[in-house]
This record gives sequence, structure tokens and C-alpha cells, in this order.
Amino acid sequence: MSTFGDGLDKAVQKAFTRPAPKSAPAQMRYLVKQLKSTRAVARMLRISQRTVERYVKDQIKKPRPDLAARLDAEVKKRWQPQIRARARQRAATTDGIVIDTRARIGYTAPIGSTDDARLRHLTVALPPRYAARLFDARQAGADEQQMQRIAAEALKEVYFQDDGRRAGDLEEIRFTDIGHVEFDL
Repeated sequence: MSTFGDGLDKAVQKAFTRPAPKSAPAQMRYLVKQLKSTRAVARMLRISQRTVERYVKDQIKKPRPDLAARLDAEVKKRWQPQIRARARQRAATTDGIVIDTRARIGYTAPIGSTDDARLRHLTVALPPRYAARLFDARQAGADEQQMQRIAAEALKEVYFQDDGRRAGDLEEIRFTDIGHVEFDL
């Protein structure tokens, strides 16, 4: 299952104009160039400075899985920051964001309507204001529940209420049992 935060990060990474370095030595060289010293990279990755130097010189090519994950995360965090910021800005102001999810979705509505939650696969274009709220929540360190509530509110307005044209008396959307969630800018 993808999480909301990871899904947003992956959507923004698709905006990269060049792929991030893939091999461990190339990633290490990139980080050394960014942080200006092997000591700073070693401290950040919690390894020895000598190990960093050996990666830079291509003497070590295959990191341990835990180090590979930390290395990849640090490179992606620093890769093309202006392009990443521009993609977020464009989604939050003009383009919006597309959510693709498979989850159990139900709602609270007046008595007499069919409000049972059921498994749905939805692909919905959300307006820029919801993209902005999702990115702001991600930036502020919001947990999955908070991001789920924002997405549920967006689905209520855009999918169920069709931007105010129907189902105006829906009160709350229940967004549970998430199979997957993906975002696209």
C-alpha cells in the first residue's frame, strides 16, 4: 500500500527533467558535491568518512540495503529542487492533481439513501486548492489520517457532489481500507 506522502513525492519526482543518479558511487559523488565534504556526507549517512571516500573512488559499488535506502532518499531529497518546487507550485495554483485510489469509500447522508461503504476504484482530478492543501500538509509533517481527511473532503466535493451540482446534503466521507493511492501532476 502506498502512503499519501510517498504518493505525493513520487508524483513530484515525475517532473524531474533528468533522472537522479542510480549507482551508489554516482549518488555518493553527488552528495559530496552538494555537501562540499566527505565528512559531512559520512555524518549524514552514519558511515565512516573512509567508506564515503571509497565509494567516490569506485572502490565500493554495492551498499548494504539499509545504506542504499538512506543514500537514495538523501539524493532524491536534494535532486532538482527548483523543478520540484515549480511542479508543486503549478499543481497548487493552476493544474491541480489527479488522485487514483482503490479504497472502501462511503458517506454519511440523510436517512433513506444508500450510504454503505463499498470498494471503489476512482481516478479523479482534484482542483488546485486541494493540491495546495495536500502539499502544505505534507510539508508540515501531517500524518496519514490528516492527509486522508483532505483527500476525502476533495473526493466528496469533486466526485460525490460534482462541485455542488448534486448530493448537497452529504455530511462526511469515510475513506478506509486503502488498497492503493497514487497521485499525478
